[in-house]
Amino acid sequence: MPQFLFGRALQSLLLLWLVSMIGFAVLHLAPGGPLSQFALVPGMTQERLAQIAHEMGLDRSLPVQYWEWASRLLTGDWGRSYRDQSPVLDVIGSHLFATLELMATAILVAVLLGVWIGVMGAVRRYSFADMLATVGAMVALSIPTFWFGLVVIYIFSVRLQWLPAGNMYTVGDGSLLDFLHHLIAPALVLALVEVAIWSRYMRASMIDVINQDYIRTARAKGLPEKRVLIRHALRNALLPMITLAGLELPTLLGGALVTETVFTWPGMGRLFLDSLGYRDYPVVMGILMVSALLVLLGNLLADILCAVADPRIRLD
Repeated sequence: MPQFLFGRALQSLLLLWLVSMIGFAVLHLAPGGPLSQFALVPGMTQERLAQIAHEMGLDRSLPVQYWEWASRLLTGDWGRSYRDQSPVLDVIGSHLFATLELMATAILVAVLLGVWIGVMGAVRRYSFADMLATVGAMVALSIPTFWFGLVVIYIFSVRLQWLPAGNMYTVGDGSLLDFLHHLIAPALVLALVEVAIWSRYMRASMIDVINQDYIRTARAKGLPEKRVLIRHALRNALLPMITLAGLELPTLLGGALVTETVFTWPGMGRLFLDSLGYRDYPVVMGILMVSALLVLLGNLLADILCAVADPRIRLD
């Protein structure tokens, strides 16, 4: 296990380095730049723009800018926002937990519903409910997240007025109940695709397990069907789902970006789009690094959980 963790740590550091280089180059080579925001200020002169570029370090070559940024990053200085000169870590920290709360709720909904639908589909193959779940999964995978979010807002917020149309809290209210009320719609929208994916993978995994010899042996011993399915089949069928949970983190992060924008949820996804529009490169790079770190940690945790759940898997 220690050797495995050390190797994965080195791989993660290498990937983070590659992500930082590619992301830094793409942002700085894109048309426009942070100076375009200052160029729109009335009365701005070329001399003043040159002075601002020098103060921001934008007049140096790209490799020099990257080296200075990466050196500060290793010391915990992620730079300052171009928008209000706030530390990047403080800006991201004020939005990070909103995204984590949304993603955690969506994952919980996806796991509970996806596993249940998948197990029922495997046990009752080719039944009407199984075919309905299959069609529903295909439809869910085909629906754009932003469109489904707008439909949810129109039906449940505008027409029925059951759920808030956006934001994280009601102005003047900060209770837990109010937060959960605002969380329902974006969490369900974000979980839609994940429920479809989990249900399909769970169905396939469960069908493969219940056809194994040890399941037939358990049934031949006279064990109750419920015990066979839950204690013997479900536990082994869940092993591939642990790996899937790590692989689906990028999908969740991408979905969170769209969902937070539609529901004006104050998370990292909305901050990312706002920062891109303002050409706030330090904040964009900070979000990129945090997202990459979350994905790498999620995959590492999935590998460790697989080894814990199945002793046959050795991480050495």
